[in-house]
Amino acid sequence: MNRRRRILVELLLALGILAPFATAQKPPSPPPGPAPSPPPTRQPGSSPSNLPSGPPDLDRVMLLLGQVSVSDGTPVPTDTMVERVCNENVRQQIYAAPGGGFSMQLDSRVVTLLDATADAPATASTHRDAAGQPSEMGIPRSELTQCDLRASAAGFRSNTISLVGLTPSGSAIDVGSIVLHRTAPVPGGTLNAAPYQAPPKALKLFDKGLKAAKNSKLAEAQQYFEKALEIYPKYASAWFQLGEILQKQDQKDSAREAYTQAAALDAKFLAPYLSLAALAFEAADWNEVLRLTGHIADHDPFSSTVAKEYLLDLDELNLAAAYFYNAVANYQLGKIEEAEKSAHKAEHCDLRTTVPQLHVLLAQISTQKKDYATAVSELQAYLDLVPHAKNGDQIREQLARLEELKSPAGK
Repeated sequence: MNRRRRILVELLLALGILAPFATAQKPPSPPPGPAPSPPPTRQPGSSPSNLPSGPPDLDRVMLLLGQVSVSDGTPVPTDTMVERVCNENVRQQIYAAPGGGFSMQLDSRVVTLLDATADAPATASTHRDAAGQPSEMGIPRSELTQCDLRASAAGFRSNTISLVGLTPSGSAIDVGSIVLHRTAPVPGGTLNAAPYQAPPKALKLFDKGLKAAKNSKLAEAQQYFEKALEIYPKYASAWFQLGEILQKQDQKDSAREAYTQAAALDAKFLAPYLSLAALAFEAADWNEVLRLTGHIADHDPFSSTVAKEYLLDLDELNLAAAYFYNAVANYQLGKIEEAEKSAHKAEHCDLRTTVPQLHVLLAQISTQKKDYATAVSELQAYLDLVPHAKNGDQIREQLARLEELKSPAGK
């Protein structure tokens, strides 16, 4: 009976009658014994483990993942490029993302290809050829033995990471951090050169401190920054990063000392001034807040008079917060006009709406000026941004009173 059935199936296959039904059903498992030779094309439902077709997936690398950072702590330049160099020839190039992260998709067909972005590509299973079948992605790991990764940006030199011996995670390899070191001053600027003259050992310790801080290993990060400062005490960025680590550990006095050291070393390095202003704001030391935020305002990097001098030293400075602190300090000291000017500057800088409290402050200023309609608008804007604010009930009560005041009956 089985022999008859087999002959019938073979006849139907030969006549092309069974083909439409065969593809709709899962084929039977192969009989025990040696695996058959791989067919020219893989049929749906076949088990890849039973059909060897070259190196297994574990021997292919599909992605190189990593991070580009700058040794002095400043933001990664927007035109930073990551290059895969094999036997001294550039094989692939991609731009790093704004934060420095990159994801390089590997393909044996890619030679000197410049990708537009460094966004993570889709998984391999989503890549298909013209026939709709999954295409083979990645390159054999053996092809990376003569390859390095480096970064490229104007005015910087990069360390090189060898791809030999790196431990993969599945089909991806995390190469770690590629560090850029500044080699040229900012064009037309008068930056303090001291922070960029740190010895290589101090630079390495600083980079290790950044990695530890990113992984929330605060004690370890503190040790790295302190060791870097032992080697090079004029390392302003290391003082600033140390201050941040100390503040996160609630060591505010020590953090203030570290920020002060950083600010003293480079008056145009504004990040420590903002951190000091935040500490003074918390302590309600309004005159100190005005002094520190005034310094930041005098060196506003978006001012046309100074923008060319030190934009690369921003270190992700939150100007909106600086002007907000200044506005509150002026308001607390009774300088209403100055407070309003600073609040509006903060609003113009706050493109990501990171300081919604600005609207509450502007509402208070408008209330003092008896401009109740504007005050209502500002409080409504605040509630729109923070609908579940802890002070939401209080703000709604205040909003109701202002609604009465702005109505004709309340005048």
